[in-house]
Amino acid sequence: MSTDVDRHVGRSYRVAASTALGVVILAVLGAVMGPQWDPVPLADPLVVETSSTAIGSAAPVGTYEVRTSVVTVQLDGATVDARISEPVGLDEPARGVVFVHGAGTGRFDTAFLEQAHALAASGIVAMVPNKRLDTYTTRHRDYVLMAADYAASVAVLQAYPGVDPDRVGIYAESEGGWIAPVMAAQDPSIAFVVLVSSPVVPPREQAAFAVDSYLRNTGVPHGVFRAIPRAVGMSLPGGGFEYADFDVTPYQRQMEQPVLVVYGTGDASMPTIQGAEQVLRDTAVAGNGDVTVRYYEGANHGIRVGGEVDPVFLRDLSGWVRGLPATGDSAPRVAGAQPVQTYVAAPVPEPRWFGDGDVVLALAIGAVALILLGPLAVLLARGVEEATDRVRRQRGATVTVPGPRFARGVLPRLVALGVGAILTVAGLVWYIVAVARLALDYQRNDVVVQGGWVLVRILGIAVVVVGVLLLRRCRRVRLAGGVPAPGIVRTAVLWSGVIGSVLLLVILAYWGVFQLGI
Repeated sequence: MSTDVDRHVGRSYRVAASTALGVVILAVLGAVMGPQWDPVPLADPLVVETSSTAIGSAAPVGTYEVRTSVVTVQLDGATVDARISEPVGLDEPARGVVFVHGAGTGRFDTAFLEQAHALAASGIVAMVPNKRLDTYTTRHRDYVLMAADYAASVAVLQAYPGVDPDRVGIYAESEGGWIAPVMAAQDPSIAFVVLVSSPVVPPREQAAFAVDSYLRNTGVPHGVFRAIPRAVGMSLPGGGFEYADFDVTPYQRQMEQPVLVVYGTGDASMPTIQGAEQVLRDTAVAGNGDVTVRYYEGANHGIRVGGEVDPVFLRDLSGWVRGLPATGDSAPRVAGAQPVQTYVAAPVPEPRWFGDGDVVLALAIGAVALILLGPLAVLLARGVEEATDRVRRQRGATVTVPGPRFARGVLPRLVALGVGAILTVAGLVWYIVAVARLALDYQRNDVVVQGGWVLVRILGIAVVVVGVLLLRRCRRVRLAGGVPAPGIVRTAVLWSGVIGSVLLLVILAYWGVFQLGI
């Protein structure tokens, strides 16, 4: 009895040791195959001069009734509608503002409603054009061409009755912060620029910064952060996304117009300190000192607090625009709530091995195909054998009983290996989607974030255990003089299943499933 127990303990120990070795090998592979994530802390925080966001030389704004109308803007090869909000009863040529949308589908009936109304009520004509979408997709965007489209709206507003063409500026939010500087650099007639929640850094850097911030807010395990440079740094499957490396710096260095830079301290997606500092540096290259920076306490990406656009921001926006040119350099230059930015938005390391998303996708699909095609080949082979046997019986020939399909214990382990690898990949995809939803909604759920990661890693380790058991079983069959997979078809099935599963395990290792530590 004790001998059997010792033998069982010995086998369990060898399986555990082999599994540990396999996990370590996968962990090392995952570590060397791609870049790590180690963002640099922001060492020089921007200090606001006063907590009040009021624009120093801005006079109190009046209140006018607002009239709206819709006009058509002719673009190069297309047209868009635009809503114009204008004050009623203004007795002087009005200033004008053209709005530049952020990412997504921008329509005048849903975007910038509060901002346009507040400006018009204060005596400024506001124009919100629809975003042109026939040249705008997730994969393909051209910010220089988009600047030309919005420039057409500027020209329409400059020619609009009652508008002073020399006092028309632009208001750009989020992604529009990569477009507005292009417009300002190319058209000196633009009178001023308002940059709200502007990324400033290239899109790829901003994306990595935002993902890092969201994940930290969500409380994911440290190991998950390795995926940031590997996902953001690679070229995505299918091509496109050339705009990910667009650099707005050369255009900002040509902006000579007064600039109002606005951020909310509750916006985790933007480098709120770094962005403002870069705009200050870039405009200084053009000899432009008319830059005003404002931070609003608790405001999110759209300068909203509790779902509503911050009324203090609307007051300051109207006052700054109406007070130009005097408000362009009025003190204080940097004011409002103290912003916090923990890490620097910096260039994203490019993956060494899996930098091409098409290769990653092809490997994953090929691995799954290898796993699934094996059982199909076995079924096909059995069908051919059974059909051949039926024909031989009909002819009166003797049909011999076929031998074992696989050596005992090989096929169940092979199936478990392949299915387990596919399920682990599916679990990883599920986990990434679940965490992304939590991060975008600024929510925490430790059961999903912590428990989900542990579950995926346990699944991955279980697949390694099954692989070890399959390897040991094949070895024992060979030592006993048998063949684990007799015949060409079954040999191919065994090897395709093993190779496909190993490929999936390597992909899982690349994304950090087997990394050592938490």
